[in-house]
Amino acid sequence: MSLPPFQQLVDDHWRDVSRLARGLVGPVHADDVAQQAWTQALAAYPRLRSARNLRSWLLTVTHRCAMDHHRRARRSDPHEDPGSMAVAPVVAPPAEPPDADLWAHVAALPPRQRDAVVLRFVGDLDHRAVAAALGTTPGMSRRLVSDALATLRLDLVDPLDAAAPVDAAAPVDTAASDAAAPVDAAAPSDPEDPS
Repeated sequence: MSLPPFQQLVDDHWRDVSRLARGLVGPVHADDVAQQAWTQALAAYPRLRSARNLRSWLLTVTHRCAMDHHRRARRSDPHEDPGSMAVAPVVAPPAEPPDADLWAHVAALPPRQRDAVVLRFVGDLDHRAVAAALGTTPGMSRRLVSDALATLRLDLVDPLDAAAPVDAAAPVDTAASDAAAPVDAAAPSDPEDPS
C-alpha cells in the first residue's frame, strides 16, 4: 500500500490539525503547534509503513506537539510556583459557535481528562486513537472521557433546572391519570357485582 502525496494529506486534514491544536493550547499558540506538527509529520511521513489511519496518526503527532509545548511552558521559569501557573485557555473551534462557559470548564479539567475530551470530541477520534495519543489503553481513555463528562455535567447543570419546583396549586388532570392507570386483573370488572 503506497502513501498518498504529503500535500494531499495536508489538504485533507489541515482543519483537523488546526482545530485540535487550538483546543489543546488555545488560540495564541495554536499556529505554532500546528506548524510544528506538520513539520514533524513531514519528516516522519516517508518512514510510515501503512496508509491506514493517517488522520489518527496526524492528530496523535499534533497532540504530542501540544504536550511538548506545555512542557516547554512549564520549564520556562523553573522558580515559578507550579500551583500559580495558569492553564492555557481552551476555546471553541471557529467552526462552531463559541460557548465560553463550557470551554472554561473544559480548561479547568485535569490535564489528562481535558486532553482525552478534546481528542475525542474536537479531534473526533475513537477511544483506540485517543488511547494511542495519550499512551494508555482504550479502557482508560473511556474512563478519562467518562470522568471528564461527569465533572462537566456536575459543573454545568443549572440548579434551577435540576430541581424544578412542583406547583402544588396547579390543577391535576385526573382523567388523564385514570386513563393511564394499569388495570388490575384480580379486580372485579363490575363494581356493583361483589362476586
